[in-house]
Amino acid sequence: MPAIRESALSQAEGGPRVIVEAPESLPTLPAAVEVAAYRIATEAVTNAARHAQAERVVIRFDLTDALELTVQDNGAGLPASARAGVGITSMRERAAELGGRVVVEPLAGGGTRVHARLPLALVES
Repeated sequence: MPAIRESALSQAEGGPRVIVEAPESLPTLPAAVEVAAYRIATEAVTNAARHAQAERVVIRFDLTDALELTVQDNGAGLPASARAGVGITSMRERAAELGGRVVVEPLAGGGTRVHARLPLALVES
């Protein structure tokens, strides 16, 4: 996910520290999955910086039978009265278009976790 690493570097200026944890190499992924993962990750980082005043965001990728994307921040967390805005709705719609899902949840002690599961059929190289 080079594009996400590149985006993380550009976010560093004046925003939270963004750490990307991913396998050294991923197999070729369907373009729709790559685009959805990129958009979900960047939206989650934007939300962490804009709404939660996070100092640190970790983006993690795992590959199972799907691409698992987790974005976790150490910001203010979700207020009890929080409703899904345009950003969260957009993340959920992107995942749903691929048959996946996005869960946004507060963390004990503060912070937020966005977890996306994006089904994929691995493309033969």
